[in-house]
Amino acid sequence: MRVVALIHQEAACYGISFPDFPGCISGGEGLDETLAQGTEALNMHIASMLEDGDVIPVPRGLDDLRADPEFAVDFDGAVVATVPAFIPGRKTQRVNVSIDGDLLDEIDAAARTFPGGRSGFLPKRPKTRSPTLAEA
Repeated sequence: MRVVALIHQEAACYGISFPDFPGCISGGEGLDETLAQGTEALNMHIASMLEDGDVIPVPRGLDDLRADPEFAVDFDGAVVATVPAFIPGRKTQRVNVSIDGDLLDEIDAAARTFPGGRSGFLPKRPKTRSPTLAEA
């Protein structure tokens, strides 16, 4: 799922917040860093909510958020983005893909340290940014 994020510049840095997840904030020195830090913060926030037994809200779209008077002011001057949110424990699905052989060799090398090989590694890779595949 994707979640709307609002990014505001604050002096020499940026702050990021998520209207549908109050209290989940982060920041960074540039937009790319802020998005990365915000995505990590959001996913940690969701994991914490699940551990506490909280209900995960269904993220609203841009039109719904802009129409909400509670957040209208927050959109002023904001860079609006969407970030991926991962909900642990969702049903695993089998997929069949074709990829470059060299990339597959890199994946297999990185996956050797994960329980379950490729199947254990690939679902975690987008969330943890493996150093061997950082630019993949």
